[in-house]
Amino acid sequence: MDTSGGNIEFENTATLTKNEDNQYIINWSSNLIFPELNNNYKVRVSAIQGKRGSLLDRNGKILAEQGIISKVGIVPGKLGENKDANIQKIANLLNVTVDTINSFLSSSWVKEDSFVPVKRISNDNIKEQLLKIPGVMIDSETDRVYPYKDVASHITGYISSITAEELEFMRNKGYTSSSVIGKTGLEKEYEERLKGTDGVRIYILDDQGNNVKTVAETFAQDGENIKLTIDVDIQLKIYEQLKNDEGFFVVMNPKTGEILALVSAPSYDANKFVLGMTNEEWDSLLNAEGNPLFTRFLESWCPGSTFKPITGAIGLTSGKLSVNDEFSYTGLAWQKDSSWQDHKITTLTAYSGKKNLRNALIYSDNIFFAQAVLKIGEDTFTDGLDKIKFNENISFDLPTSKSIYSNSENIASESILADSGYGQGQILVNPIHMASIYSAFANDGNMIRPYIEYTGSKEPEYLVQNAFSKEAADEIKEGLIQVVENPSGTGHDVKVEGVTIAGKTGTATASSGSANAWFVGFAPYDNPEIAVVCVIEHGGHGGYTAPVVKEVMEEYFGYNNKVDERLKMQSIDNLLVE
Repeated sequence: MDTSGGNIEFENTATLTKNEDNQYIINWSSNLIFPELNNNYKVRVSAIQGKRGSLLDRNGKILAEQGIISKVGIVPGKLGENKDANIQKIANLLNVTVDTINSFLSSSWVKEDSFVPVKRISNDNIKEQLLKIPGVMIDSETDRVYPYKDVASHITGYISSITAEELEFMRNKGYTSSSVIGKTGLEKEYEERLKGTDGVRIYILDDQGNNVKTVAETFAQDGENIKLTIDVDIQLKIYEQLKNDEGFFVVMNPKTGEILALVSAPSYDANKFVLGMTNEEWDSLLNAEGNPLFTRFLESWCPGSTFKPITGAIGLTSGKLSVNDEFSYTGLAWQKDSSWQDHKITTLTAYSGKKNLRNALIYSDNIFFAQAVLKIGEDTFTDGLDKIKFNENISFDLPTSKSIYSNSENIASESILADSGYGQGQILVNPIHMASIYSAFANDGNMIRPYIEYTGSKEPEYLVQNAFSKEAADEIKEGLIQVVENPSGTGHDVKVEGVTIAGKTGTATASSGSANAWFVGFAPYDNPEIAVVCVIEHGGHGGYTAPVVKEVMEEYFGYNNKVDERLKMQSIDNLLVE
């Protein structure tokens, strides 16, 4: 037999007798099922659940595990004389309606001494208040818990009960109708490694309840614990900075590719999907302002001026642009000729210096990069973007959307090409991909491969080698330093005394018409340990990100408006100062 406990083989003999109608019938005995099974014995099957593996940060702090949750219930006969008032108190604390509680209490199986489950909770703060109400009992059970709640939910994702549709595809992998399965985030992507395998024991009991024989047994196997490169202390500090905005943050070590933080705001508490939500709670979450279920760092966004260094690097690498090239134009608006009709390129800041690459980065000159990309040419420009993985998936453990430069096969017109040079047009970039591209300016032109599962290795693995020439990367890096260091630079408000940051601000016009504020950069410039990509939606100009980015840099390097040189020498695992 092929059973849930494994294959069972035995030999047996059945005796057949011919009856009065000349038909053969079996002389039945329970021993024909199993030789050891007498007629008054019973077969029992018990399941031993395999424990789901945990998700841990780089320092072993738990992001997701099998933990203890509380099940709040009511014993109807103990609600007391003020039954209705007590039910109202319970409803208020559990954020459910009185009608919901009364519907549970009116179930046909409920007796005065029954324990009637109402809601599962993870919030210990209200347990003490609940237990003061007559009739309330709280039981404990094991389930998935997410200790950092909304801080890391977009990374971990959540698990929930398997659907009928999912079971159709997963039944042959050990899932049953009572299984749970990863729905989003790393819970979904690492499902096969995290899920435990249940064990099954099939055994025979005699009429006294004694074990006669175990006829088949498979042992439970716990799922794999997976350690991430995430530093949850950094994650927590950034989330606190960003949680009241709509936006995201990517933090990466640009020398190794380790992702240190991925923040998307607003967020949600993954525990709610495990504990269960009422229809009202689900509708509230689904329709909440800012769409907290939206994982922003996995999508692709218009990059605005943070794209200008990429245009410059492609031009320098191809030889179609040089550091000595100067363009001639006056005012804050320009168009190539009348064939563009009403379309003009505008820039925000007039400056008296040369209109060359370095100044164009410092002052974020749209017109310069529009003219530069026309000089570079569409074929060279798109070839350069294809080389750095545009229109491709970048092979990351979470499903990132592709970066693109056109909604069709080619850039549709010369004016759109001009807009593309300064990060508008139809350019969209995924922020994790953007962190990798900017790492090339810190790695002699080589793009580091981002990764999120901790390996302990510091050996770099490149997503693209020689994405840009070393000379081009060095020149762009010097320009990015001046964007922050030069008092006229658009990123000067990010400057932290004692550490040199290379970076670029950006103002990207979204399809809604509002402007998203960007900052992309890394530090220290000479031997970078941290690269950041920050976007605050509806923030307007790129400088809106400056206070958040500066705070992150100061926290990371242990700066509290005062330089501690000793901290620069510490390893990345010890850099964060509480």
